[in-house]
Amino acid sequence: MDDLDPVSLAVPFFILAIVLEIVLARMGLVRANYEPKDTFTSLAMGLGSSVAGLATAGVIFAASLWVYQHRLFDIPMTAVWAWVLVFLLEDKIYYWFHRLAHERRFWWASHVNHHTSQHYNLSTALRQTWTGGVAGTWLLWLPLSLIGFPPAMVAIQKGISLVYQFWIHTEAVGKMPRWFETVFNTPSHHRVHHARNPRYLDRNYAGILIIWDRMFGTFQPELEGEPCRYGIVKNLATFNPIRVAFHEWAAIGRDLMGARSLRDAALYLFGRPGWSPDGSRETSEQIRARWAAAAGAARPSPATGAETGLTPDVRSESPA
Repeated sequence: MDDLDPVSLAVPFFILAIVLEIVLARMGLVRANYEPKDTFTSLAMGLGSSVAGLATAGVIFAASLWVYQHRLFDIPMTAVWAWVLVFLLEDKIYYWFHRLAHERRFWWASHVNHHTSQHYNLSTALRQTWTGGVAGTWLLWLPLSLIGFPPAMVAIQKGISLVYQFWIHTEAVGKMPRWFETVFNTPSHHRVHHARNPRYLDRNYAGILIIWDRMFGTFQPELEGEPCRYGIVKNLATFNPIRVAFHEWAAIGRDLMGARSLRDAALYLFGRPGWSPDGSRETSEQIRARWAAAAGAARPSPATGAETGLTPDVRSESPA
């Protein structure tokens, strides 16, 4: 069981599911938009992520084993309660990792490539990071080994989470039953997460359970009257996997070269994506605030019932 790798076991299913979605979409039976170059980029990013993961896997597992040697408790892998507990704890850690990866630029640089596709289909799930290991987000999972969960157990649960998240990258599935939408992450919830509409920016960070977003104020339901527009705020005009993987790191480098103070350098690196000292760029919060102000101004005046002419769907989005 220690050698179980849910992601490796699921790879054939991933490929078959993508092919099936393409075929069903061509037959007009499901909704799925595929663009050949975009799909190739996603597949290339997935392959590159696997190779990059091998380069850092030894360091990560060695660190986990070292922490486990200093564990506080002995938690058996054979206990059902232990799997339930590691599922809940790992899923909560994933939520905070995912939120950190959106709200702090250093970690956004390693995660942004997952959001660069302007299409949303099963192949998008494979558009994974090449630099996550270097960015060090794996450190967030080390406390699980310190508590006493065997590193192999943590790795298996992380794999289960990734496998689950594959199927939610689709437009072929509408909304699930209400009870399921209330508890679990679904295609509807994750479409919102991948959307660049101001209302939808930086929402629904869940891995498996959407309850964390509901608890911590980051939940946003998908609205019938506001279709998701996918991609990043300033979309890339390229399908080059190298640029997709490293464009934000390069942008950070340019900003650091032009920084006028240590404070500016620190905020360019660890501030919110879109931060700039002169306010010439916008963070997601600023984009959402501008959209909300326009939406409020577009409502009928209580006194006259007149419209201002502004639309609540702000199209002139700025880089973030």
